[in-house]
Amino acid sequence: MAEGVRAAVAKRLSGGEVLERPEENGHQSKRLKRDGGEEEEDQSKRSPKRKIVLLMAYSGKGYHGMQRNMGSSQFKTIEDDLVSALVQSGCIPENHGENMKKMSFQRCARTDKGVSAAGQIVSLKVRLIDDILEKINNHLPSHIRILGLKRVTGGFNSKNKCDARTYSYMLPTFTFAHKDEDVQEEAYRLNKETLEKVNKLLACYKGTHNFHNFTSQKGPKDPSAKRYIMEMYCGEPFVRENIEFAVIKVKGQSFMMHQIRKMIGLVIAIVKGYAAESIIERSWGEEKVDVPKAPGLGLVLERVHFEKYNRRFGNDGLHEPLEWTEEEEKIAVFKEQYIYPTIINTEREEKSMMNWLNTLSIHDFNSSAAEMQANNKNSKSSSDLEGSDGCGDDSD
Repeated sequence: MAEGVRAAVAKRLSGGEVLERPEENGHQSKRLKRDGGEEEEDQSKRSPKRKIVLLMAYSGKGYHGMQRNMGSSQFKTIEDDLVSALVQSGCIPENHGENMKKMSFQRCARTDKGVSAAGQIVSLKVRLIDDILEKINNHLPSHIRILGLKRVTGGFNSKNKCDARTYSYMLPTFTFAHKDEDVQEEAYRLNKETLEKVNKLLACYKGTHNFHNFTSQKGPKDPSAKRYIMEMYCGEPFVRENIEFAVIKVKGQSFMMHQIRKMIGLVIAIVKGYAAESIIERSWGEEKVDVPKAPGLGLVLERVHFEKYNRRFGNDGLHEPLEWTEEEEKIAVFKEQYIYPTIINTEREEKSMMNWLNTLSIHDFNSSAAEMQANNKNSKSSSDLEGSDGCGDDSD
């Protein structure tokens, strides 16, 4: 049955017949100038509006995150470009672009400033016009692509229906060199023993823990500070542009503001010899612990998971499971063309990781709660206002 659904959707996307239906909101759409002229505009008006999800990939450099800031044009976001493309392609009327609730728009993950995505999912109602993906992409810059589309149930919400998120964090391996070691960036190579230590520490995060020290504005008794991590590990290193890199993967139900970057930052501090291994377990207690936050560069939303939805609706004969096996190659190509080069080149030019490593020595990993309160009483880091790493219940 799923094959029949896929064929029906493919037919619609490639120019199959579209039933004539009146606009669901009962209003006439504003006349927009589009590539196909009046004929295309008439066709888009006749096209029925349906709830869908779009698979998105983008390089986040130069953007102030994913989420659109309505009423403010000061900071450009990924959604600004997406909504503009949806209007220009005829998928949504112009007034829906001005009020995103009218198209039931919901992002799965609100990625931060500069953070990229290879598998972002947004849900919304659109007109299923002919060649819809091609037309949307024609109005997007090359570093933002819509790689896939699937029909979903009418009440689907990409944020609420998401079971888990997988992020990756790409970093130069000299990050893990001991603080007493004289490191030449291009010459450094990660040895097996250090990689094993990194993975031993990352594995400590697995399970449910109180991550109040890994975010801001949450106390130790706040129930929402408890998060479940399914897996976290660092892969084998590889060389790009004469610098050795490695990628950390983490899968969890949801993540709080800065959580992933602080989880990685603390492991780096331990491996480099600034902090004792016991600090990880201590950070889950009520005591306030000084946890450093690794740079945002390198963080990528890899994929989002809809396992419960797939079990219930994925094989009902009307909908497809939200899996993207057929799009994997396109995702990999996009990462190689836009995401990895941006991370590598920015690291080479701006040295964000090396500059951050030089700040680790000013952290006090042995402070008591009273000392931390005294130090922070009259100061608050402006970086705590950046947004969230991921997309849990704290993201929107």
